[in-house]
Amino acid sequence: MITIRQIYSNEKKVIQEVVNIHMNSFTGFFLTFMGKGFLNQMYSSYCKHVDSGLLVAFEEDKPIGFLSYSGDFSGLYLFMIKTKLIFFVWFGLGAFFRKPIVFTRLIKAFLKPNEVKRKEKYVELSSIGVIPGAKSKGVGSQLIKALIEIVDFNKYKYINLETDAVDNEGVNYFYQKNGFIFSREYITAEGRKMNEYRYSKQ
Repeated sequence: MITIRQIYSNEKKVIQEVVNIHMNSFTGFFLTFMGKGFLNQMYSSYCKHVDSGLLVAFEEDKPIGFLSYSGDFSGLYLFMIKTKLIFFVWFGLGAFFRKPIVFTRLIKAFLKPNEVKRKEKYVELSSIGVIPGAKSKGVGSQLIKALIEIVDFNKYKYINLETDAVDNEGVNYFYQKNGFIFSREYITAEGRKMNEYRYSKQ
């Protein structure tokens, strides 16, 4: 039986399992390159920030998937800078020495929330990952359903997410299957083509 619940910052072992799932789900991605220490601090921040959260799916008490979200993306990043800056600098330096271009990418990552500010309030579905052996069990869809159930759509207009537009058909179909509507396509500063989706109850 699969159960899903909100995770708190004192559940360090669960957060570490989330980091492991992230590392296996997003190989080759920028945040994965930053390393486990960086990711641990990042997902701990989702648990501590008042308008953000981390949902984890369990099967027999074993974490098999997660979803991170924020109702104030800019506020979350500001919170991380204020409370975790020394950790991010430390882990960022390690990544920088392995690959110097990381510094520019890291600065852009922390500036991103200011680029996506909108007049309306919305929830950003930041990341979702499932262990390979559980993908056929509908864990990802259950995590999205759990998020939809806890979002107050009287307060937030929609749930927003972004994913790669190229060579990513399965993921794009997954979000469409779960009720997300294509909003726009755009190209990042690095030339990466992205699709943006929204879920609304209106």
